[in-house]
Amino acid sequence: QVQYVESGGGLVQPGGSLRLSCEVSRANFSTYAAGWYRQAPGKQRELVASILKDGDTSYVDNVKGRFTISRDNAQNTVSLQMNNLKPEDTAVYYCNTKTSLIGLITAASLPIGSWGQGAQVTVSS
Repeated sequence: QVQYVESGGGLVQPGGSLRLSCEVSRANFSTYAAGWYRQAPGKQRELVASILKDGDTSYVDNVKGRFTISRDNAQNTVSLQMNNLKPEDTAVYYCNTKTSLIGLITAASLPIGSWGQGAQVTVSS
């Protein structure tokens, strides 16, 4: 059973920054693609950033230039640096790992048992 432990969330003013971290307990972490997702109240969970095993990254349009995903294969962690935060970034943030980008995309609809506790990010003045 793969486990995900997200941390680093909090309350921040618009324009502020936060760094999220996710510890992943799975063997061969370096061979998996990893992604950060978010779920705002009343909305579906969406993939916002992904990083493949070769380091290639991709982002949803509304976070490009503001969010940066990275991974540390030695520590089995994936991080999300979030700058210039906006109120619409408010959500619970989750991480997950799959064997491919397609897998990460389809994982957004997985039930709650497939996710960690998440990290609450609230952007408000």
